[in-house]
Amino acid sequence: MPLPILDVRDLSVTFPTKSGAVQAVKSVSFSLLAGETLGLVGESGSGKSVTSLALIGLLEPSAQLAGQVLFRDPRFPESEPVDLLTLTRDQRRQYRGKLISMIFQEPLTSLNPVFTCGNQLTEALRLHQNLDGKAATERAIALFDEVKLPDPEQILGRYPHQLSGGQQQRVMIAIALAGNPALLIADEPTTALDVTIQAATLDLLRDLQASRSTAIVFITHDMGVVSEVADRVAVMYQGELVELAPVYNLFADPQHPYTQGLLNCRPRPHKQLRRLPTVSDFMEVLPAEGGAPGQIVAKVRSEAEKAELLAEVSPEEIAQHRRVLMQQPPLLVVQNLVKAFPVRRGFLGQKTEFRAVDDVSFEVYPGETLGLVGESGCGKSTLSRCLLRLIEPSAGSIQFDGQSVLDLDAETLRRLRREMQIVFQNPYGSLDARQTIGAAIVEPMKIHGLGGDGHQRQGRAAHLLERVGLDASALRRMPHEFSGGQRQRICIARTLACEPKFIICDESVSALDVSVQAQVLNLLKDLQQEFNLTYIFISHDLSVVKFVSDRIMVMNQGRIEEIGPADVIYNSPQQPYTQQLIKAIPDAQLDDIRQRQMLLTQG
Repeated sequence: MPLPILDVRDLSVTFPTKSGAVQAVKSVSFSLLAGETLGLVGESGSGKSVTSLALIGLLEPSAQLAGQVLFRDPRFPESEPVDLLTLTRDQRRQYRGKLISMIFQEPLTSLNPVFTCGNQLTEALRLHQNLDGKAATERAIALFDEVKLPDPEQILGRYPHQLSGGQQQRVMIAIALAGNPALLIADEPTTALDVTIQAATLDLLRDLQASRSTAIVFITHDMGVVSEVADRVAVMYQGELVELAPVYNLFADPQHPYTQGLLNCRPRPHKQLRRLPTVSDFMEVLPAEGGAPGQIVAKVRSEAEKAELLAEVSPEEIAQHRRVLMQQPPLLVVQNLVKAFPVRRGFLGQKTEFRAVDDVSFEVYPGETLGLVGESGCGKSTLSRCLLRLIEPSAGSIQFDGQSVLDLDAETLRRLRREMQIVFQNPYGSLDARQTIGAAIVEPMKIHGLGGDGHQRQGRAAHLLERVGLDASALRRMPHEFSGGQRQRICIARTLACEPKFIICDESVSALDVSVQAQVLNLLKDLQQEFNLTYIFISHDLSVVKFVSDRIMVMNQGRIEEIGPADVIYNSPQQPYTQQLIKAIPDAQLDDIRQRQMLLTQG
């Protein structure tokens, strides 16, 4: 058996706080061979990122570490491994960047905005390969070409903000590869990317691994991505490693209830479930005594309960529901909508226009969910803001509930916006950090004269919080005291305070963990039934869109590629662009996982 390049033994990480020590990682052990990919998965707060930062020595000085992180230099395979935790800061620099590199989640926070991409890559080459001048430039071009960036010579002179998200991530990968590392730690490198760019990035990492025999620790909360890249999977929950298994075994027969929950709570494109299961459907944590951690217990269910948990909606029921919806007059009618932005091009600055929304027409029916999908820059968010007149369209018409939205004066438009609301992607950015949750929910009631007097409004705010799964005690707390999923629920409660008919959900679950995402998606469906809401649900994740939507509209370069029933668009896409989007979705089918593992073994 080959010796592992990385051997983590009983790693623990503790942070001192004012309220006492917090153990973020608890006795985690795993190993990694050269050329192997270990998927490290779990939700926010599970300890996976802290584990990765401990491996590379990037934790804050106050962190208290225990255990061993043994790293074997592949240049000297017979030598004894080095315990990275015992190294001084200067000694650790000999490993970090050169033998061990890291790709972070958000490239724009890692790339320096005042230096060109070429400068940042050649700096890494100078530090780790002792290259300078022409040799460094030639190697930088070769690395940019290796990560499949278009026109590498031009990329050298560009700044990070001049590149797309996918190109920025490729620049980060090139910098990480500059030292020719033996171990690459990728921390959520595809989370914020479109599905097609995500698929291309995963293909790139696989190709680079095959050509360089690099070991990879791939950190993510997306089990679909794990199925595409990992050889083995380590599942973390509340700082503990609860399951470690080969990827096929883990997907075919997960042993831990937390793993079972993670695998089941993501929407399944080939099945239309009535509700998405959540982690709490598979496990519960018993109350702890004396400060000890609570014991995880699997929920035992009868066959009938299991069938109910994973109950599907029949195709006939879906078709009948859609017929009932579309027999009504449409609530929203959009005709020939255009939003153009002036731009200057060329040496003389010739003025032209860029059409972010280009001659778009569609209808939305009362009680319907219309899914709006497409890659970044396709015009989805611009269209949603035009519908609410948060930005003014250049041409076309918008009819909402019989009124021409574009012809309304300011006062009438303000009254109409009570019925047309939006839930944004970033809940923390949507809430005032200095305002209590109660004040945030009551404020729209005051603006629109709803809910009665102050006492009645407080009561309604408490009711809305309870309706979205939070306790009324949250009224007195501040936004920073809540998790991302809880803040998104608060934003939904504030939206409901306006008693709207129509809500635009603009990437409102894309930043959430899969189990929290399942809870919010179930909540949106429940609220739609209770309040007869109509949604436009915007996302680049077609699996999520298919679960929530009656129909799907696909946008590309400002235009509608196709629109139709959700199951038809997914199963029989007509346009090449839609086919490309669907093909890029990580599917986590067992046959595909088995085939990929066989190809790797043969290779």
